[in-house]
Amino acid sequence: MFETFSDSNFDEKVVKSDKLAVVDLSAEWCGPCRMVSPIIHELAAEYEGRIVVGEMNVDENPSTTALYKVRNIPTVLFFKNGQVVDKQVGAVPKASYKALIEKYI
Repeated sequence: MFETFSDSNFDEKVVKSDKLAVVDLSAEWCGPCRMVSPIIHELAAEYEGRIVVGEMNVDENPSTTALYKVRNIPTVLFFKNGQVVDKQVGAVPKASYKALIEKYI
């Protein structure tokens, strides 16, 4: 299931998750973000029930964006046991995201 994360639900849905959480931090105006978004949706379907996957709009959620020091978008953060275990900055092929997911699940 694809999630929409926000400052208000981030702790509950990502930090406290007992599964690997993959968070795409992006914005509507960002061209590379629009290339990454379909990949993130595909990963949510492929890993349904095994990981938590979703997007967060950096413009609408400045607290979480600042907390994790996100300076460039798209940035995809990988959380396990409440901690960032990896990140991917910039648009990369789907295989790159899958390799990181497989590393941590």
